[in-house]
Amino acid sequence: MATVTELKAVLKDTLEKKGVLGNLRARIRAEVFNALDDDGEPRPSLSHENLLINELIREYLEFNKYKYTTSVLIAESGQPVVPLDRQFLIRELNAFEESKDNTI
Repeated sequence: MATVTELKAVLKDTLEKKGVLGNLRARIRAEVFNALDDDGEPRPSLSHENLLINELIREYLEFNKYKYTTSVLIAESGQPVVPLDRQFLIRELNAFEESKDNTI
């Protein structure tokens, strides 16, 4: 029969392999940040260039399913909660979109 220590180790290993522990850690970090964030302190204004850069970072984070990291980026940077229109980004960056898979 397995000991409590062995069961804990197997449970931890299983949760790590499934990515559950990583998600929990990320969620806890995001919640701690939100709790510590001072809403009374005004953020500096977001320049046009930083707005575009942050939006590209957000797209990368969302593509890789880093949703808690995305929420921290939005909260810290003052980036609008609603993502910028993709066509707007393409025009502003003078980029082109591959029609077959909607990647820039």
